[in-house]
Amino acid sequence: MLTVGLLFFSSNSDNLGVGALTVGQIDILRGISRATGIDIAVTVFDWVGSRPAYVEGPDITIRHLSGEVMKDPRKVMAMFRECDLILDIGAGDSFADIYGPKRLNRMIYLKYLAHLSRCPVVLAPQTFGPFTSWLTRPFARDLIRRAVLVATRDDHSTAALRALGVTRPVVTASDVALRLPPEGPAPVWGRATIGLNVSGLLMAGGYTGRNQFQLMADYPTAMRDLICQLLRLPERPEVVLVSHVISPQTPSEDDYTAALSLQKEFPDVTVAPAFKTPGAAKAYIASLDFFAGARMHACIAAFSSEVPVAPLAYSGKFEGLFGSLGYEATVDCRALGQDALVQSVLNGFQNREALARQARIARAVGQDRLRDYTEALARVISEVALRKRSGDQMRRASGHQWRAMDERL
Repeated sequence: MLTVGLLFFSSNSDNLGVGALTVGQIDILRGISRATGIDIAVTVFDWVGSRPAYVEGPDITIRHLSGEVMKDPRKVMAMFRECDLILDIGAGDSFADIYGPKRLNRMIYLKYLAHLSRCPVVLAPQTFGPFTSWLTRPFARDLIRRAVLVATRDDHSTAALRALGVTRPVVTASDVALRLPPEGPAPVWGRATIGLNVSGLLMAGGYTGRNQFQLMADYPTAMRDLICQLLRLPERPEVVLVSHVISPQTPSEDDYTAALSLQKEFPDVTVAPAFKTPGAAKAYIASLDFFAGARMHACIAAFSSEVPVAPLAYSGKFEGLFGSLGYEATVDCRALGQDALVQSVLNGFQNREALARQARIARAVGQDRLRDYTEALARVISEVALRKRSGDQMRRASGHQWRAMDERL
């Protein structure tokens, strides 16, 4: 039995996008287990959450990194040493300094504890950077150098690593949430239906409350204008507000609170349920005729279901992911004013059949890229298992042995 730890994933996050990464990665690991015959147990290192875990099974264990545990590095390293391999996905896009020093410092702390535990670390497909501070760049370079395998989820991130001075081999993959299966029933609509994800975080101005992501338009005003325009379309579509971060205890981030507030202003819109799992959200989104939103994994749920989607980007990760796959419908909210933003979404709805064809082709490209990552990860897992059986643990390997394996991957 090989134990694989998942770090900076989540089994119960209110952000269903982080959950989608977890479910997708576990699906990949189970596929590797079937293909190689290696029994794999998965340990998810997680924070205590208010919702039930949405990953389960006899192969799943959840270990909580509480505040008390985090204060004692020896306890954290003891937990990490129970694993034969750790996959670190950096919450998808959080290995960067755009979200502030607190989040990045905690991430760097845990990453180094994983390496100090002598457990091999894989950096699973994620967005790397930006690292705008001269203080963070050396740490980023060092942590990337130490990993046994590095995978990005788009061309932009691979280029960013090269600009950072990373010369080691890198697998340019895609987002593991493409592997998320839909879960449960989906609604049946009687007319054309548009899903709109309104980000509670952007409605609040980001974590700072002062337009943290430097959007050109006033986001709340633009969303109200967009809803008005969608309701006035000659097709008279059903307009559904779809939440993907559902966190009632944190209203400044909660999409569902934002949706209910907007419904009071626009009673003709429908508010989608407060989904319990990422798969349930994907099943619902897959039933729509068109989708637009600022939560990237809500857009990925649409895209991977071949629903035409207009991603409303507040950072470079959107264009990085979708553009790398040849899907060219991203609306950059940092570069477009309100009128242009709204018109771009309306144009996307009018051109939805062409976008659906484009999504179908781009999704296949994403699946091919994920196969590259899966094959590289399978090779790492096979070598870890071989060393474990022979009593020569990979974690005992010297630096030059690690680099030799990097070259083979």
